[in-house]
Amino acid sequence: MNRSIVRYVIGQVVKFEGALLLFPCIISIFYKEKIGLVYFIVGVLSFLAGIAITHRKPASTVFYLKEGCVVTAFSWIIISLIGCLPFVITREIPNFINALFETVSGFTTTGASVIDNVETLSYTANFWRCFTHWIGGMGVLVFLLMIIPLSGGSNINLMRAESPGPSVGKLVPRMKESARILYLIYIGLTVIEFIFLICGKMPVYDAICTSVATAGTGGFGIKADSITSYSPYIQWVVTVFMILFGVNFNAYYFIIFRKWSKAFSMEEVKWYFVIIIASIGIISVNGVRTEQGPVSDIIRTASFQVGSIITTTGFSTADFNTWNQSSKLILVLLMFIGACAGSTGGGFKISRIVILFKTIAKELWSYIHPKSVRKIKIDGVPVEHDVVRSVNVYLITYVIIFCVSVLIISFEQTDIVTTITSVAATFNNIGPGLEMVGPASNFGFFSGWAKCVFMFDMIAGRLELFPLLLIFHPALVKEWFVRKPREKANKIQSSND
Repeated sequence: MNRSIVRYVIGQVVKFEGALLLFPCIISIFYKEKIGLVYFIVGVLSFLAGIAITHRKPASTVFYLKEGCVVTAFSWIIISLIGCLPFVITREIPNFINALFETVSGFTTTGASVIDNVETLSYTANFWRCFTHWIGGMGVLVFLLMIIPLSGGSNINLMRAESPGPSVGKLVPRMKESARILYLIYIGLTVIEFIFLICGKMPVYDAICTSVATAGTGGFGIKADSITSYSPYIQWVVTVFMILFGVNFNAYYFIIFRKWSKAFSMEEVKWYFVIIIASIGIISVNGVRTEQGPVSDIIRTASFQVGSIITTTGFSTADFNTWNQSSKLILVLLMFIGACAGSTGGGFKISRIVILFKTIAKELWSYIHPKSVRKIKIDGVPVEHDVVRSVNVYLITYVIIFCVSVLIISFEQTDIVTTITSVAATFNNIGPGLEMVGPASNFGFFSGWAKCVFMFDMIAGRLELFPLLLIFHPALVKEWFVRKPREKANKIQSSND
């Protein structure tokens, strides 16, 4: 374990968060809120702590996947701990567990809240809640890839540990350039959405918060009714951009560089839109049959909720708790399906589901033709056995963690629908569930222990399980705390020299 590089990268993350905490200070200055001083002090202290941690550069910048997972897991825990401090100090969320829950929910782009009425919060606090979505959407470490000089293929290991999806590749030969392209696309889409919202006469502050929350597919709203009170135009804009941020960003790269055939032949993206259109169609038909209002309103509401759930954004324009059973079942299925790999969305990911179905088809074919050799292909390219194996292992791990979490939460004595969907909503980084955790409710009534389980699920879901699980592995714990004899000897030798 290269402890020095782990320390160095985490120090860079702490320093980076200190700089980011200055953004809510700008909002506080504009709205003349004195609590901005708290954000400033926390930001400065965080920045100074980062400088202290990174003042000594590591001798070796070689970075393997193991270090990547450790850095990623600890970085997300640390940024959540630092990010919740302003809420606690200003007493806007005085309970530490609640403040940490809200911050973890923000950074992991979950959007599950413990606040009864967000409109009672200051402009500064509401902005910070939404801005944490934007920070966590693309990932803190992906941004740092453009800054931190690492050796050889170390960058790809850091990106694999944080980026969602079964596999991560380079858009261009240099990993730094890939990270830069991803962030340019991310920022560009955010700005475009902001412009469209302004054109719909949305207040500037509201447009900023909504844009950054949509970009991170997070779902923290600044109004008690989420997006319901805004105009149909604004609801359509948010719907479209929620869906766009759920698309694999590789598709945008291909479009920008006019590689049209690759952009429009991506199998995962095709299935993503097929599922969305089919879900909107079924829910709209159910709405018309139950006479829920004008057809145009039904289609708009169905489109918004489908886009919100499949991209794991969590905004709402209706209380879908009141919908019929088949419509609610579709939304629950979408919670697990999730968005595309390489997007800011959560869930199991379309690409994994496609691989699993093709694996089943291949297995059935082998029963019919035992001697045949058949490859699983995505976009016409054979999928390596290691990728198929990792998807199968991910599914098993996913199911185990989900079931254990449901079992633990069941001791809260809530109904079975609330129990299951609360875990699904946090584990898949969605936000609202059904019944007691529906879009008109929140997670505030759960005990502190249950909230800790939810926080674990949120971070595990955002980091694709294994980076967080790895830090609890006995072998890694032993390697981290027990210095090897050779390493001790090298240290003694270097000091003697």
